[in-house]
Amino acid sequence: MEFTSHKTIYLQISDYVCEKALTNEWKAGERIPSVRELGVLLEVNPNTVMRAFEYLESKGIIYNKRGIGFFLACNAAEKVQNLHKAQFIEEDLPALFKKIYLLQIPFDELAKEYKAYCKAHFSNH
Repeated sequence: MEFTSHKTIYLQISDYVCEKALTNEWKAGERIPSVRELGVLLEVNPNTVMRAFEYLESKGIIYNKRGIGFFLACNAAEKVQNLHKAQFIEEDLPALFKKIYLLQIPFDELAKEYKAYCKAHFSNH
């Protein structure tokens, strides 16, 4: 995993875990890699992974079984979608709306481009 400078590392690790939940690579209710395992895999300090896990646990995306490890919550994908949707609406959408307004792009043109993009990139959905 390559980290970027625009977001703290623990949040990027959180995004990594969330992506695994959304893609169903990690199944709901199953144990996820330990703090140490993920630290080695991502080449980061285990304390940073622990911070990401604490954040995800506070959001109800993962939970800890003491002495056994962390598990993906049964409704993790739904919680990730809700969390990321709220973040997108609050953080990304205002700048996007501003750009659309300044460029005077009509909604029907956006809808057409969105449908074409989805068809090209997500044709199996």
